[in-house]
Amino acid sequence: MGKDKDKKNKRKGGEPVQPTAPEAAEVVRVAAAEVTAPAEPKAKMSRKEYEAELEKLEVELVKMQEWVKATGAKVCVLFEGRDAAGKGGIIKALTARTSPRVFRVVALASPTEREKSQMYFQRYMPHLPAGGEVVLFDRSWYNRAGVERVMGFATEEQVSNFLRWAPTVERAIIGSGIILVKYWLEETMEDQTERFGERINDYRKIWKLSPMDLESHRRWYDYSRARDEMFAATDCPESPWYVVDSHDQKRGRLNCIRHLLSLVPYHEVPHEKPVLPERQAKGDYVEPNYPFRRIPEKY
Repeated sequence: MGKDKDKKNKRKGGEPVQPTAPEAAEVVRVAAAEVTAPAEPKAKMSRKEYEAELEKLEVELVKMQEWVKATGAKVCVLFEGRDAAGKGGIIKALTARTSPRVFRVVALASPTEREKSQMYFQRYMPHLPAGGEVVLFDRSWYNRAGVERVMGFATEEQVSNFLRWAPTVERAIIGSGIILVKYWLEETMEDQTERFGERINDYRKIWKLSPMDLESHRRWYDYSRARDEMFAATDCPESPWYVVDSHDQKRGRLNCIRHLLSLVPYHEVPHEKPVLPERQAKGDYVEPNYPFRRIPEKY
């Protein structure tokens, strides 16, 4: 069936036949319908299914890591989104089985008084990757377009200047040979409320909840307006924003990792499988009779 269709779409010389206007319009209509049709909500992924899929992706991440080391490639990934969107979870998944010497996480604290007086991008530049590194920003210079703007830590003039110059700075970063990837993690109001509730009630998570987080919950639509303007100003062909659906965080992590792997032109680097050598002979060594301070074995 497919071969017959291909034959109809080619002239004798092998050149493709351009579709008529009605045919082209129908193709566009069908494609648009496929894109805009509401997707059926999926059941949340089970832990067992998630871990099975994650293991496959972890193998690919290590292959990418070895390629980055061998070629001296430089990869920079920005993770942005509202509070409780799942940035930390994706970063943990990316770094669980990779080397911290290659996959480096940058999560900057509030700027010092000196840093506040610098050119805005200056405090971020030293953290960009050198050859053989993958740098993961847990929030980045886009703080200025988000939290700093919404919470009043930056003036409208400062925000306007940032939105104007950010694409230029990113073009310079890309021009230096860095693979720059920008992710925005999207969650719903219900997701955020539920996750904040977990942080309030689970003592293991209380460190994740700050007064700033509580205020971000109240200012949902201020953040929405800031996000929309940020996208409009900085979603450029050379450095686009990629949106991750973070409603089901397990699916979001897997989809994000898979997408990142698709953007890095890595391949498996050949290496010889090491052979474990035999241990040396004991010789005259004698185990010491020393009262080691062993910890209590409670478990």
